[in-house]
Amino acid sequence: MAKKTINPMRELRVAKITLNIGAGKNEDMLKKGLKLFQKIVPLKPVKTVTKKRIPGWSLRPGLEIGAKVTVRAGAEALLKRLLVAKENILKASNFDQRGNFSFGIPEYIEIEGLEYDPELKIMGLEVAVTIERPGYRIKHRRVKQTKVGNKHLISREEAIDFVREKFAITISTE
Repeated sequence: MAKKTINPMRELRVAKITLNIGAGKNEDMLKKGLKLFQKIVPLKPVKTVTKKRIPGWSLRPGLEIGAKVTVRAGAEALLKRLLVAKENILKASNFDQRGNFSFGIPEYIEIEGLEYDPELKIMGLEVAVTIERPGYRIKHRRVKQTKVGNKHLISREEAIDFVREKFAITISTE
C-alpha cells in the first residue's frame, strides 16, 4: 500500500502579523501606542501618516494619525498570546476571502504577559494576520514578478481549518 504524501507546497503558515493603533490627531495617544508596541514586541513601530486632505475630519497630508508594527519572526508565538486575549474564540466574519483574518483587542492588559501601566491607561489595538503558502514569493520578488495561480490561493475555509487545528481556536458563526 502506497503511503500518501503531503505536498509541502500546499502547507499553510503564518507569514506576518501586523499590529495597528489608530490615534487620530491625538499626539498623546500616538506616543502611548508606540510605547505599548515596545512592550508587546521588541521591534520598532512605524508611524502612519495621512496622504489625503479630508476637511470634514480636519486631516491634512503629513499628519501622524497612528502607528503599526509588522512581526514576521516569532509571529506564531505572538499570535498564540494575542488569541488568548480573545479567549481563543474568533468569528467566521473575521476571515476574508483570501484566507487572512483580523480581530481587535479592546484592552491590552488581556494580552498574556502584559500588566497594567498607569501611564498607558486602557487602550486597544487591531491585529491583522496574513496566511500564505510556500511559493507566494513570486508576487513580491523583483525579477520576473507574476501572479499566484488560482489553485495555489488560500480559501476562507482552508484558513479557518488551519487556525482551528494549529491554534485550537473555536470559530463562532455570530
